[in-house]
Amino acid sequence: MSVNIPRGTQDILPGQSEKWQYIESIAKDVCRRYHYKEIRTPIFEHTELFKRSVGDTTDIVQKEMYTFEDRGERSLTLRPEGTAAVVRSFVENKMFGHPDQPVKLFYTGPMFRYERPQAGRYRQFVQFGVEAIGSEDPAIDAEVIALVMDIYKAAGLQKLNLVINSLGDADSRNAHREALIGHFEPRIEEFCSDCQTRLQQNPLRILDCKKDRNHELMQTAPSILDYLNEESKVYFEKVTGYLDAIGVSYTVDPKLVRGLDYYNHTAFEVMSEAEGFGAITTLCGGGRYNGLVQQLGGPESPGIGFAFSIERFIAAMEAEGVEWPIDQGIDCFVVALGDAAKDRSVSLVHELRTAGLSADRDYQDRKMKAQLKASDRQHARFTAILGEDELAENRITLKDMAAGSQDQVPLNELAGYIKTKMEAK
Repeated sequence: MSVNIPRGTQDILPGQSEKWQYIESIAKDVCRRYHYKEIRTPIFEHTELFKRSVGDTTDIVQKEMYTFEDRGERSLTLRPEGTAAVVRSFVENKMFGHPDQPVKLFYTGPMFRYERPQAGRYRQFVQFGVEAIGSEDPAIDAEVIALVMDIYKAAGLQKLNLVINSLGDADSRNAHREALIGHFEPRIEEFCSDCQTRLQQNPLRILDCKKDRNHELMQTAPSILDYLNEESKVYFEKVTGYLDAIGVSYTVDPKLVRGLDYYNHTAFEVMSEAEGFGAITTLCGGGRYNGLVQQLGGPESPGIGFAFSIERFIAAMEAEGVEWPIDQGIDCFVVALGDAAKDRSVSLVHELRTAGLSADRDYQDRKMKAQLKASDRQHARFTAILGEDELAENRITLKDMAAGSQDQVPLNELAGYIKTKMEAK
C-alpha cells in the first residue's frame, strides 16, 4: 500500500526548491544591509506560550494549532507563527541586556496551522520574518516596513500596495472597543457564531471576519483613527512622516486590523495587486507589540516585526510574470567511453568539484549518444569527452556547448582551463 503526503502539505522538488533558495537569499541579503541577524528557534514550544501571546480568543489558538502531549504529559504545540518564539528567546536569553538596542533579528522556517487548504495556503508553510525589539522610536517602524518592501522590490515585484493603520495604545483601544460593542451589539445575531463570541472578548476582531466582511455594519463601523488619543496620533503621524521621507508609498486603511492580540500602534499589510493572484491578496502582515515582552516575563521592551509566506511570495512572482534568474545548469559533464576512462572519470569529476566547479558524470553505463543527451538535459556549459585514446595521451576533448567549439586539453589542466574560459565570457 502506498503512503501519500498529508493533506495541506507539499513536497518542494528540484526545479521549485531553487525558487525558495532565491527568495531566501534575497531576504537574507536585505537583512544584512539593514543589520539584522538570524535567530533559529524550535519548531515546537510549550502551548502556554501561544495562548499567552497570540491570545485565547484568536482563531489560531481556538481552532488551528497542532497541539499534543509528550511522554512527560507536557502540552506542546507546533509553532503557528514566529514572533512568540522569538520574544520568548529574547526574554529567556536576556537579550534585553545587550548594549545595542533594539535587538534586530530575522528568522525563516516552517509554521503549522490546521486550516482549510487552498491555493497558496497550506497546513505546513514557511515564513520569513523580522523582529526589532527594544525601541519605541517610530523610526524603527518605518525601517521595518521599508525592509520588507525592499525585499519584494529586490525580487522584482512591482504590483504591491502597502496598507497601514494605527491600533493606538491601550487607552485608545479601550475607547474604540466600547464603540465597537455599541455598534455591533444591537444586530450581533446577524453575524456568524465566531463574531458573536468575539463581541465581548475581542470586538476588534469582528472587523477581520471573512464570512461577514460584506455586512452593512462593517462598512459603518467606528474607525480606530477617530479614537486615537493625542499620543497615539502623534506616533502614527511620525511613522507616516518617516515613510514619506524615505519614499515608501502607502495607503491608510482604518479597517485594517491584525488577527493576533499582541498588536498595538502601527499595523500593516502588503497586498498583491497582480491580476489573477486570487481573492486573498495579503502577502505580508506585521505590526508593533509593545507589551508582549512583559507579558512573557521580561522587562519593558517594545517591539515591531513582520512575517511573510514564501509560498505566497512565489505565487505573486508568478502572477506578475517575474523572470526567475536561476541557473539550472552545471559547469561540466564528463562523458567517459571504455572501462579505463570510466574509472578515471570518477577522480576527474572529483577534481573539478574540488576546484569549485559543478560537475557530473554518467552512472548508468550508457552509450556515448545517451551520455551526450544527459549533458544537454543538465544544461552543461562544457562537455568533456574521455575515451581510451585520450586517456593514453593524457588529454581530454572539451566542448564549449554555447560556442559550439572544442579543444584538446591536458587532463591535469582541465579544471583551470574551464575556469579561465568561464572568466573570459
